[in-house]
Amino acid sequence: MSQSSAFSAIDEQEFKAFHWRAIVTTGLGVFCDGYDLSSIGIVLPLVLPSFGIAKIGSIESGFLAGSALVGAAVGALIFGLLGQNGRKRFYGLDVLLIGIMSVAQAFAPNLEWLIAIRFVLGIGIGADYVLSPTIMAEHANRADRGRTLGIGFGVMWPLGAFTAAILNLILAGFGFSHDLQWRIVLAAGAIPAFSVLYLRRRMPETARYLARLAADPGAAAEVMRTISGRTVTAPMEDSRPFGVVFAQHARLIFSAALLWLVFDIVIYSSILFGPSLIAKGLGMGPIEFALLTQAIFVIPSCVFYALYVLDKVGRKPLQIWGFIGAAVMLAIFATMKQSLVALPILGFVVFGLYNVAINGAAAVSGAGILGVELSPTRIRTVGQSITVVGGRIGASISAFLFPVLFIRLGEVGVIILLAALSILGALLTQMLVPETARVSLEALNGDDLVHAASAGG
Repeated sequence: MSQSSAFSAIDEQEFKAFHWRAIVTTGLGVFCDGYDLSSIGIVLPLVLPSFGIAKIGSIESGFLAGSALVGAAVGALIFGLLGQNGRKRFYGLDVLLIGIMSVAQAFAPNLEWLIAIRFVLGIGIGADYVLSPTIMAEHANRADRGRTLGIGFGVMWPLGAFTAAILNLILAGFGFSHDLQWRIVLAAGAIPAFSVLYLRRRMPETARYLARLAADPGAAAEVMRTISGRTVTAPMEDSRPFGVVFAQHARLIFSAALLWLVFDIVIYSSILFGPSLIAKGLGMGPIEFALLTQAIFVIPSCVFYALYVLDKVGRKPLQIWGFIGAAVMLAIFATMKQSLVALPILGFVVFGLYNVAINGAAAVSGAGILGVELSPTRIRTVGQSITVVGGRIGASISAFLFPVLFIRLGEVGVIILLAALSILGALLTQMLVPETARVSLEALNGDDLVHAASAGG
């Protein structure tokens, strides 16, 4: 058996109960990420009066919104390096940290403490952004790897955000005080984190890590036998120097990071014009408007892309047309702003279609697919950590820079800028990255050729 075919026991396996269990085990952590990153924006108007703050300044607002994002970048870099010494070894520490910090938020005595706690919370989120997609991809079969990552990351993240908003509305409906309401919402992020901790500790180490990095072919073969039911010969260790492998793949890794950066800047446009203009015309509050958008447009489109597009059509077409569709919807909103505001139902449809379009890119770059697929096993968690940092930089640019641009350029000017960035995202996707759908991780990264050559000579 050639080295490239040794992983075929996993790659050619049908989608089965093990894969669903892996999606739930990894996806619940991503659910926590979506819940925790979105919940602070939902409860912020309730937080400030608790701390005796009538109005928050732009600096404090930036730190509160950006602390978890900066923490996520730090966490991604730390666990990207740690993950080179074992995926499972550190799997569970991420959700443990998320759970503890979620509870700690409820006891924050002031805004400064809340910012500090959310920074540490972000470290756990960044760790999960690296470990979960890596483990999902390395356990997945070739034909359904997109579905696995699309459901486990692309669907579970908005579900977490949706749940945070629902819980806030339920607590408000039951008449909880504002102080208790925001503390419960933030602390509740610990529930899914702690509930999945046991499952994560029972998740097997990936066969790719065991064979390529741990040099334990016996353990790798046993994992493959457990998943496939077949007895196989494990591949050899990847003994190439880290620096050599990284240099060979750096261009694609940084390309994936750039695409995530552009996507995160564009996706922020959803808070710049939708809730602020259309919701008011519909007689709805921002939270109710966001929930309706999620339920009708966001979550269904994420599920559709994960199940029927990512693997069957491909990553590149979905992301390219997602960016183009988002640019078209943004351009329509910029040119027809007054009409859309006057007819809020039409505005809601345009905003919803924008979300459907941009979710094409969300299912690819926003789900961290490219980083894990374009990094060989030898450097995969480090490669993924770099792409995560790219995304966090994009989100931070949105959090800190776009409020300033909004003042200087006006709403229409910012929307036109975002449309241009969407077109740029489509062009960069076409030029910088290959199609990765339904191709084995080894074939994508040349590992099969390297090890076949090593075996032959």
